[in-house]
Amino acid sequence: MPEPTVVEVSAAWAPPAALLLLTLAWAGACLDGLLGPAPGQGRVRALRRPLTETARLLRQPRRTLVGADVMLWRIGGAGLVLVALLMVAVVPLGRWTLADLSVGIVWFNALDVVVWALVWLAGWGPNAVHSLVGGYRFLAQALAYELPLMFALTSPAVAAGSLRVADVVAAQHTVWFVVWMPVAFVVYCLAVAGFSVWGPLSPAAGADIAGGVLSEASGPDRLLLLGGRYALLAAGAAFAVPLFLGGGAGPLLPGWAWVLVKTVLLLAALVAVRHRLPTLRPDRFVEVGWMVLLPLVLLQVLFVSVIVVGGS
Repeated sequence: MPEPTVVEVSAAWAPPAALLLLTLAWAGACLDGLLGPAPGQGRVRALRRPLTETARLLRQPRRTLVGADVMLWRIGGAGLVLVALLMVAVVPLGRWTLADLSVGIVWFNALDVVVWALVWLAGWGPNAVHSLVGGYRFLAQALAYELPLMFALTSPAVAAGSLRVADVVAAQHTVWFVVWMPVAFVVYCLAVAGFSVWGPLSPAAGADIAGGVLSEASGPDRLLLLGGRYALLAAGAAFAVPLFLGGGAGPLLPGWAWVLVKTVLLLAALVAVRHRLPTLRPDRFVEVGWMVLLPLVLLQVLFVSVIVVGGS
């Protein structure tokens, strides 16, 4: 295996990295308008919508509720953006990364678990029925996707013999992991939709409970929750690039450009899923997660382990 060439940059690059993630989140919001069913809405208006919606929410006053735990409520909303920023800290952008952790894959998985607490706090904090139901819905759904996600993350780590993200990228110098780990890749993408409260895995913000965790949020609080969902979706797409899609590998363009191209393409696919698949009930998804996804991803890990042991 070739020696990884990823270089850890100084903390001074953290603000540009945060700006890049927020730009990707904005791109996700624009793609959501372009790819979704929007009768009578032109492309220019769809591209402008995230900016106009941001301006509207910044002018809108925050809703106040009797008995609300305001501190926990706002921690739940603002924390989603922060977690997304911490997730991309271990993603190599070509040759550079903010944090070249020896346990980068575990770091990502641990931050996903933090999302559990944050979404639940966003549902608990308002002290309202619909938001609380949304919070508990998310916990039920998370129980279904988290264990399959752990094994989906394990497959690339086993193949690379390391939990370091740069080592996983280097191990794909001959073939990308998505080619011989398709089950792990699909399960990973489902989990990204899950912790982003997105598409078929968005019952925590379902219309049948008046928006669930979003039902009582308004003004800047709602902006942070919505922006956090797009930021998590973008962070999940970015982390899939070094994990399954060869990192910065590609012809003609520099490595950092290929990372961005692959991230945007996967982000577009995740956004498109929202408008093409129905929302799954948490109890139904729990059954699928434990009876279908978990056995399949365990077989994927076994397959990868046999290949690695046989080739050593």
